[in-house]
This record gives sequence, structure tokens and C-alpha cells, in this order.
Amino acid sequence: MTMWFASWRPAKGRPAWLAAIAGLVAIVSLVGTGQTIAPLQPDAGTGRVTYFIGPGEPKSEFRPSDTELATWALRAWEKAVDGTLRFQPSTEDEALVQVHFVGPGGGQYGEMRPLLVRGRRGAAVFIRPDTNALGDEIARIAKADPLFRETIVYLTCVHELGHALGLEHTAAYADIMFFFGYGGDIPGFFGRYRTQLKSRADIQNVSGLSADDVRRVRALYPQRLRAELNHEDHENPHAARKNTKKDLRFQPIDATISASVAAGVR
Repeated sequence: MTMWFASWRPAKGRPAWLAAIAGLVAIVSLVGTGQTIAPLQPDAGTGRVTYFIGPGEPKSEFRPSDTELATWALRAWEKAVDGTLRFQPSTEDEALVQVHFVGPGGGQYGEMRPLLVRGRRGAAVFIRPDTNALGDEIARIAKADPLFRETIVYLTCVHELGHALGLEHTAAYADIMFFFGYGGDIPGFFGRYRTQLKSRADIQNVSGLSADDVRRVRALYPQRLRAELNHEDHENPHAARKNTKKDLRFQPIDATISASVAAGVR
């Protein structure tokens, strides 16, 4: 399980809004396994990864346009792997990757939970788009600058989907997978992205990924994987059809994840 947390506390001698942003920290923990995050397992022969983006829970401060931000985040990673993966929308019960917009809770702002979907490694991503959860000053900034709010939600989607793909945190400030716990100019982390935007539409053309983010994700999904999948599908053309007939069910990786998924995020 991976999480982005937000904490808010004005620091002496610093503006409250600056302290609020600087209080954002990223925390990663893998529940019950102590292992690294495994890559997704796309459909054999196609590289297809089905996904579902939920409509947002009540009181989550979800906006219908947030679905577009999550879609752009998926496309950013799809472009990064240069065709090895193809994200395609599906119904919730068929999705290997699920994105849910949920309400604030415990200062948590983003989370990824690995799942097993019919024996394949999938992921549930939870995004908490309520900027009010980051404190009064952050809320005022987001209201004054809508693109600031969009920046935070979009980059959270990109970061958590990076975990869904199997990427871990890094210590490199340039990376979208940067771990805030290492310190650095956290306001600048968001600000460098925000300054690249003249309009909301620009988000779909500014991925937020560093060259090293791209290198690392391509290492997880190399071009030879496509060739291997195509070879497997050619050697056993009935395998894919057989799998599609099976009922798709989420199975627990461990008791903590199973209970959380069953009960939903609160």
C-alpha cells in the first residue's frame, strides 16, 4: 500500500500557505509483504490494461472534470512506455486498474493498493481531491488559482498511478515519484509544473514525468515484453479467449487490503 499524506501546520517565520504545502509528505509501505511493488500484468498479446474511473464519493469535493485529469495521467504513462501498454476503459468489475475519488481522511491525500484480479496483478488507486483537507490557506490559494488545485489533483493521479505500475519512491527531486520525506523545496515541486500551464488544457501535454521516471517505467515494461506477449498469444491463441470467459473477481493480497476493499474507503 502506498500513500501520499498531507499535514498542515504554520511554521514560524513562514507564510501559512507555504507551510501547508511544505507539510505534504509522501509515505510508502507495503502491507504484509515487505516486498517491492510488482508491475501490472497486461493482457497477453496486446499489452491492454483495462481501467475504470469512478464518479467520486459524496463529500469528496470531486468534480466531473477530475475524470479527465485521471485519464490524462493514464495517457502520460502510456506515452512513457511507448506502446508497450495500452490503457482502455472498461466497467468496474473488469478493470485491472481502478481510480476512485474519495473523501478526506486522516490527512491522507492519495493511496495505491495492489490487488489480484483473476490471478493478475492489478491496482486500486484512491485520490482525495478536497484541497480543504490541506488547511485554510491552501484552500484559499486553490480558490484563487484553479490551476493550482488542478495541478495537485493531476500530479497526485500521476504519482499514485506510477505506484500502480510498479514504481517506488525516489530521492530525486526531478521525479514525479519523488519522496517528499527527503525534503527539498516542496512548493517548488508543484510550482514548477504550475508555471508550465497557461490553461487547463495544457495539462494533457505536460506529463510531469522526468527523464528518469520514463527510464524506470520502461525498464518495467520493455519493448521486448510486447514481442514476448505476441509470441505467447501466437503459440496459444485460445488462452486469451479462455480467460475472457472467466468471471473477474478481486482476491485479497492480505487481510488488511481485503477488508479495506470490501468495506470501501472511509
